[in-house]
Amino acid sequence: MKYSEALEHKKEALKNADESVLKSYHIIITPADTGESAKYIEDFSKKPEDFNDNSCKKYSSNDEYEVVSFRKEEE
Repeated sequence: MKYSEALEHKKEALKNADESVLKSYHIIITPADTGESAKYIEDFSKKPEDFNDNSCKKYSSNDEYEVVSFRKEEE
C-alpha cells in the first residue's frame, strides 16, 4: 500500500489496540519489501526514539509499505 494508506491503517490499528498490546508491541510502518523491512526493523529496534512514521520512506525503494507489529525488547 502507499504511505498515506499505511498511515491510516496504523492510526486505525492504534485506535483499536488493547492497552496491553500498546505496552508490549511496537506498531510501525515498514517498507513492504521483506529485505528493506528487515533492515528498517533492525535499525528501529536499536533506537526506537530516533524514528517516526516518515523514517520508513528512506528505506523503501518502491514506495510500498505495510503496518507491522512486533514485541518490544525487555528493558
